[in-house]
Amino acid sequence: MDFATLIRHRQSDRKYSGRPVEREKLLICIEAARLAPSADNSQPWKFIVAEEPDVKNQLADAAMLMGMNRFVSGAPVMVAVVAEKSTVMSSLGGALNRKEFSLMDVGIAVSHFCLQAADIGLGTCIIGWFDEKRVKKILGIDSQKRVALLISVGYSESPVREKRRKSIEEMSSWNRY
Repeated sequence: MDFATLIRHRQSDRKYSGRPVEREKLLICIEAARLAPSADNSQPWKFIVAEEPDVKNQLADAAMLMGMNRFVSGAPVMVAVVAEKSTVMSSLGGALNRKEFSLMDVGIAVSHFCLQAADIGLGTCIIGWFDEKRVKKILGIDSQKRVALLISVGYSESPVREKRRKSIEEMSSWNRY
């Protein structure tokens, strides 16, 4: 599909069919994330794909906090996105500018992953609310690292919804704030 259609089609899907996701499709999404731009080409991310039911179910449990994210139990795949160290130049530039380039870079890579997924018929939902300590333990991630996000992945059973967004005038301006 063309890009304009794709960005209208991609949404946060919260209902998945039980159909397994083919590893080839997951690799296509990982490749899209791999090609994302990053500050100083630091590529400060690692995507950990949990497709094994036991591991996926443990991650889903770690994402279901205080009644939130119950839908993840129906996703056949969960992806943990680990924020890795940036290059020295990227870290220095971020410190001097008081910006966390690595988190911006992770966001760009996750966006690439999710847009690619939508393009090949998969649904995703980006999850920021989860028990990070549990996720690290489940996946064997060093305690010093940060799990930035989880992504649920599967074949969506949700109809494409109309986007409710701020108007162009509310979210943009020309030449001045």
